[in-house]
Amino acid sequence: MKVVIERNVIFKSLNHIQGVVERRNTIPILANVLLDASGDRLQLTATDLDLEIVEGVAADVITTGATTAPAHLMADIVRKLPDGAQLEISKAGDNDQLEIRSGKSQFTLPALPKDDYPALTQGEGDHEFALSATDLKRLIERTRFAISNEETRYYLNGIYLHQSEQDGQATLRAVATDGHRLAQAEIPLPDGADGMAGVIVPRKCVGEVQKLIDGHDGEVDISISQAKIRFAFGDLVVTSKLIDGTFPDYQRVIPLGNDREMVVDAAIFAQAVDRVSTVSSDKGRAVKLALEGDRLTLSVSSPESGSATEEIAIEYSAEPLQIGFNARYLLDITSQLESETGRFFFSDAGAPTLVRDHNDETALFVLMPMRV
Repeated sequence: MKVVIERNVIFKSLNHIQGVVERRNTIPILANVLLDASGDRLQLTATDLDLEIVEGVAADVITTGATTAPAHLMADIVRKLPDGAQLEISKAGDNDQLEIRSGKSQFTLPALPKDDYPALTQGEGDHEFALSATDLKRLIERTRFAISNEETRYYLNGIYLHQSEQDGQATLRAVATDGHRLAQAEIPLPDGADGMAGVIVPRKCVGEVQKLIDGHDGEVDISISQAKIRFAFGDLVVTSKLIDGTFPDYQRVIPLGNDREMVVDAAIFAQAVDRVSTVSSDKGRAVKLALEGDRLTLSVSSPESGSATEEIAIEYSAEPLQIGFNARYLLDITSQLESETGRFFFSDAGAPTLVRDHNDETALFVLMPMRV
């Protein structure tokens, strides 16, 4: 194999795919990137056996062939070469070394056989449809923060993507929850998605797709099979195993009878929460909200750090209420509000609170209260 490629082209691609490669690997081949040169393209592949990213880039292919090389080491080398430099990447015969030359710089890296590299083949999808990158970003951004990090409840370690219905219209809905908060977003059901089974897309896949579609303005082709999901856009293909589990009946925790409504300026509210939580303990981070008339008093009391209060204006006409929340969770949710105002629907101090974006009925958030 021998190719000549521009430094910025391969560096961009290595940045795209190396996020899949774990820094510590018990299986040596998984620390490598697969390089496959043919035609006028160099195809780079990285995988951790659960997630695979493939990208093809333009290159001057002098000799076709394929090999593997350490992904992070190769990225570090390319990063330190000057912008606009031309790289010659070559491997001769059965030699177990890959050479990288650029100007007067020369590097020799260990290469493992291409035949040992695992493939995460997708096969035919049961459902195939296209989403605009904007819609996919929206579904991810509105829900990703609520994905659970608790490995024992593995079925919560991703976004639940499924067909649903809103006001008589079929929708594609994304839901994530960690048991303390829940986030839901939806878009009109795309052609080809009708009848799809619900799937749980793993957290790592969600993060990589969100990163890779940033700056992509076209469509994303999505293919879903029983065990895998594939996202294809531009020169990139992301394939991931799905989480094999049953997502809980999340609709049961979405409150329907919360009749105490607070309307608040989202930015002012978030800033106040952030300020008073400065003195909260790292363990609890509890902030108390006291609602009465057109006034909301936020307060935090910490035996170690002191106390803080702040008062802001709200619209609220129900009975006075005192309720506590985790400050970080409050900030996570308010950061998702695109409108200037947010609407909070309360029942009592021990019941889940429903949060909605003032001008967007396609998204909702649920937050469990804390004792304060």
